[in-house]
Amino acid sequence: MKNLLLGILVVCALPDVADAFVNRNTAVVRIMNKDAGKVQEFVIPVNQEKQFEKLFINIRACKQTDPFQAEDFFAFIEISESSKGLIFSNWMSRNEPGMNPLQHPDYDVWLVKCE
Repeated sequence: MKNLLLGILVVCALPDVADAFVNRNTAVVRIMNKDAGKVQEFVIPVNQEKQFEKLFINIRACKQTDPFQAEDFFAFIEISESSKGLIFSNWMSRNEPGMNPLQHPDYDVWLVKCE
């Protein structure tokens, strides 16, 4: 009985594998200028800023789900516009791009993957 109780305590103390993420150093982001119909992809290192027309994109974190889980990528992205300042600061998910989209009349931004 003592061994069974000890085994249960050990299993309960293990971290939940479903909550594990792998940190990545770069994010691949797709940006579309809706008016021009122009789409470009950028590889942006974490904590570095990339400019696309009037937008300044900064990736604060980029994470991949555990390799044993269904593949998904998450990035904490800050987007500023030259005339308005910070217009977006939130997590984006590759598999659910509509969950936290950039709400902008001229641009769409999607997370493609983390590398």
